[in-house]
Amino acid sequence: MRELQASFAALSADAKRIIDARTGELNALNARLGELGAAPAPGTSEDADIKRQRQTLIRDRSAMDADLRLARLIVVDAQQRSEALRTRERDLFQAQLTDRALPLGGAFWRELAQAWPDDRARLAPLADELQAAGARLAAPGNRGSVLLALVLALLAITVGDVLAERGLARLAQQVLPGGRLRRSLLVIAIVVVNMTVVALALQGFLQTLRARADFGPMSGKLVALVDESVLYIVYVTSLGRALLANARPSWRLPALSNELALRLRLYPWLVALVSVLVWIPTQVAGISELSTAALRACQGITAMALVLMIAATLVRLRTPQPQPQQEQDDKATPPEPRPLWVGLALGLVTLALVGVVLLVGVGYISVASLVATQLAWTGLVAISFYVLFKFADDLFMALVSSRGEFGQRLQKSFHFSSSTLDQAAVVLSALARVLLFLYMLIALGAQLGTRPDEVLQQTDRISAGLTIGEFQIKPGAIFSALAVLVGGFVALRIFQRWLRERYLPTTTMEPGMQSSLSTLLNYVGVVLVVAAGLSAMGIGINRIAWIASALSVGIGFGLQAIVQNFISGLILLAERPVKVGDWVVLGTTEGDIKRINVRATEIQQGDRSIVIVPNSEFITKTVRNMTLTSAEGRVLIRLPMPLSTDAKRVRELMLAACSAHPGVLETPAPSLSLEGIENGSLIFQAICYVASPRLAGGVRSDLLFTILDDFKNAGLPLAVPTMMMATPPTAQG
Repeated sequence: MRELQASFAALSADAKRIIDARTGELNALNARLGELGAAPAPGTSEDADIKRQRQTLIRDRSAMDADLRLARLIVVDAQQRSEALRTRERDLFQAQLTDRALPLGGAFWRELAQAWPDDRARLAPLADELQAAGARLAAPGNRGSVLLALVLALLAITVGDVLAERGLARLAQQVLPGGRLRRSLLVIAIVVVNMTVVALALQGFLQTLRARADFGPMSGKLVALVDESVLYIVYVTSLGRALLANARPSWRLPALSNELALRLRLYPWLVALVSVLVWIPTQVAGISELSTAALRACQGITAMALVLMIAATLVRLRTPQPQPQQEQDDKATPPEPRPLWVGLALGLVTLALVGVVLLVGVGYISVASLVATQLAWTGLVAISFYVLFKFADDLFMALVSSRGEFGQRLQKSFHFSSSTLDQAAVVLSALARVLLFLYMLIALGAQLGTRPDEVLQQTDRISAGLTIGEFQIKPGAIFSALAVLVGGFVALRIFQRWLRERYLPTTTMEPGMQSSLSTLLNYVGVVLVVAAGLSAMGIGINRIAWIASALSVGIGFGLQAIVQNFISGLILLAERPVKVGDWVVLGTTEGDIKRINVRATEIQQGDRSIVIVPNSEFITKTVRNMTLTSAEGRVLIRLPMPLSTDAKRVRELMLAACSAHPGVLETPAPSLSLEGIENGSLIFQAICYVASPRLAGGVRSDLLFTILDDFKNAGLPLAVPTMMMATPPTAQG
């Protein structure tokens, strides 16, 4: 059934590829027919070349449409037949599970003894094929090549694995930076390299055997089982040896003590050998089509052997009780308590083992074998994906996090903040773990010995996606959208850096306008990148109309201020009534604009404090912009002098003081005017300009000091303010 399902799946996949290819061609034909237009009415003349082209296109479209219909029928038929096979297999499986035979009763053993002659007869063809193949291999012409292939395979499996593992460790020390990525990547590399070396050596040896022995149909299937069994043993032992890392304790990925790792060093071999030894008899029984009694006996042996293996592993994993002397030494540093989930998992596994023994005892051997096999398979899958989870986390933390070398390069190149990189690393790691978790669920549903290609075929369940209402969530679309977002934001950051550092400095724009333009383009780019990400996920603008409706309701109740400030921020960036670097006065707030954000504007006051003002304040209220039309500042000095003062001399001294100050601009030139007479004093007013209003206060103070000294040296007194005092009226006598 499995082979038929695989053939149906391949047929359906080929038909879908034809449909995808021909659909594009059919659309192209329809487009060309649309360009030619509809056929004219009867009795109307038409160019012969256009008529011939239309007829050819219509004929090709009809043939292509017929091919598409046939391909769709093939897809539907293949899916129906595959579903029928799955239903039949499920029914047979359920019937087998409900079968009951008490192994402690005499009927079980009598049935097995009665079926033995027939089973032996069914095993005879397999034995004959193996005997004939052995005789051909022992022939003088084949013996030498077979032995040579066996020696080379053993050398590659033993010496080659050891050399490859040492070479990987040395290469990791030289190439990879220190950290967790080195440990998790080394575990994966050891498993992959060992599997590759053994697979190549084993394939070379088996090809020699197949060429020399000429196996029959049954013995050929047995050789394929041996091939899978050896690869399984190598995978389990390589994974266990890489995780325990007894030769390199500092590189050990799981948090295991050296003592526990040494106690477990032989258990990967035990697990692999026991799993294979209890798996092969069941497969041989299926190949030879043995009786139900023989198959039931194999399943019982499988269940009990796996129970003993798992129980022995749990006992070995148990932390030993400390001795009295050790307890006295460890009083200062008590051991860390075991996590709660570990205790719960061990308790569930123990209950499952007890349940398997009880199921065998009451006669449900098939169910017991299934549970025991699933327990062993679950343990292997959990350990394998533990390594992958660690690798995904270590990979993104090393590549994206600000603590990694590559992340620091990203930070320097694109000016990303440390928090942004750290958040991106955590999010990418979480997404990778979610995808791995989905594949782990698929792998958990596979039985022991399932080939990797069979497991990967079930990924269609994930790629089909999850439909919620009108939305269809697909992992492929999610990661495509993620790639679009990452690439878009990186490209946006590169464009901003080029705009800010290369292009804008070459223009005549002032710095404040350059900053405003860069911020505005950043907002536009973020909107475009998010829209592209939604489009890659399959969510168009028309599909999020209900989101806009919900937002409109929210705006009506509590988001008016936020939206108002956002729109005001866009107006500020577009119209630029104020810009970064301007000196503004808004009510009682006065200072320099440091930044214009989406919601608010930051103003730095004279005491270096920052006032955050909502953007709507700049649109709805009166704002005094000291540097809107000109960046120059004005200094005004107004002095009263006695009526007897030499006005020309005062004018010369004040203008000379203004012209001598380095902060006073030459253009426009300083000026002085005699405003008039107030309270018996001449009023002189000097005006000069400085480069910025922020300099006016300091320059005015310097000029006053200079002018007062000059007046004192020239003997020019300042006017004394007239003081008027009111006296109370005297009392009348």
